[in-house]
Amino acid sequence: MDANRKTAFYILRDVEKNKAYSNIAANNHMRRQDPPSPSFTRELAFGVLRNKLYLDYIIGNFVRTPIQKLRAEELTILRMGIYQINSMNSVPEYAAVNESVSLARLFARGRDGFVNGVLRQYLRDREYVTLPTREDDLVRHLSIKYSYDPWIVKLWIEELGAAKAERLMSAGDDIPPLTIRVNTLKTDRNNLKKRLLERGFNVYDGKMFKNALLIEGAEAISGRFYDSGLYSIQDEGALAAVMELDPKPGETVIDVCAAPGGKSTAIAEAMKNNGKVIAFDIYKRRVRLIDQQAKRLGTTIVGTSVWDSTHTKNELIDGADRVICDVPCTGLGTVRHKPEIKYKEWDADIESLPVKQRDILTASSRYVKPGGVLVYCTCTVSKRENEAVTKEFMKKNKEFVEVGRKQLTPDEEGTDGFYICKMQRLEK
Repeated sequence: MDANRKTAFYILRDVEKNKAYSNIAANNHMRRQDPPSPSFTRELAFGVLRNKLYLDYIIGNFVRTPIQKLRAEELTILRMGIYQINSMNSVPEYAAVNESVSLARLFARGRDGFVNGVLRQYLRDREYVTLPTREDDLVRHLSIKYSYDPWIVKLWIEELGAAKAERLMSAGDDIPPLTIRVNTLKTDRNNLKKRLLERGFNVYDGKMFKNALLIEGAEAISGRFYDSGLYSIQDEGALAAVMELDPKPGETVIDVCAAPGGKSTAIAEAMKNNGKVIAFDIYKRRVRLIDQQAKRLGTTIVGTSVWDSTHTKNELIDGADRVICDVPCTGLGTVRHKPEIKYKEWDADIESLPVKQRDILTASSRYVKPGGVLVYCTCTVSKRENEAVTKEFMKKNKEFVEVGRKQLTPDEEGTDGFYICKMQRLEK
């Protein structure tokens, strides 16, 4: 039994059956199984996740049973087999089939013959598999080709147009470099870059910010440099929100919905650890994550508390120079890192998100001093969660005016999809 494929199966089963986050599932199973080729394991697991609907469409051409009725184990193994045949040039076709059959013998007993038959028939007849045409059904065509739930395809076509929507979907399937934020309280970019290069990593300067580095070929940068707090893992899209906030030493800054603490600690670093950062989150266990990150990075000005940010904390009204609201959202801008987001089903929670987002923005705006700054941001690409929310807020709260707004997308800026709206409270 190949340990790399076995580990990839564990990751995929965890995401499929337990609705685990792919990045957390991958880290957990990689640590437990310790596969000999981590890069192969990640390529296989995340390749299957990125292409799940397309792989299911192929499988549906070669099985009589509807996809929905196949057991999760056998369906996962078939996806893995077909992905290796289609997309992993390092894997001989016979190995893709044989290793899939071995997995079936272990995890889908009695179905190894079925798996073998489907994969061998695919090898014989794969040239006959064609996508639905764009002309007949554009949404279905793009949904299968790029593996996005149809509601996301419809949303982006309606809001952005078909051409932009397709570019966005294509870029969402790219494998991004690992982006880290240099902790300027402990080092600088040139020094850390040199030390990482000496360890054999391919390291490049960030595209947008002088305290960002891009690393290629890294499984997970951890160990001594990470533990000693020289850097944090943070996409430049998220860092852009902190740069727009532009916190200054000595100020009081409030970060609502702050866990796991990436922005709170970035704010503290930008303030040179001088001033006060107040960080809220609704769950105690998530607040502990902020505390852990602040301790690792050596920031002493971040104070945390458990709070539901749809309500205002009265003792903090008019008390902050700057407030940042990185609100809960659909997360559609982060599919490069969390491909399972592409398969979210539209439900009541998604339907009601803009209401919750407006509530958080309104409650948090009361903390801003006259003349202070308010930043609203999401890690999604969705006008109903972004422009519509901020426009309605400013319509009802005339003391706030927009001073900057941007939508970052992976196809243009090369970052995660991030919406940032910077507002200022008028002095009078």
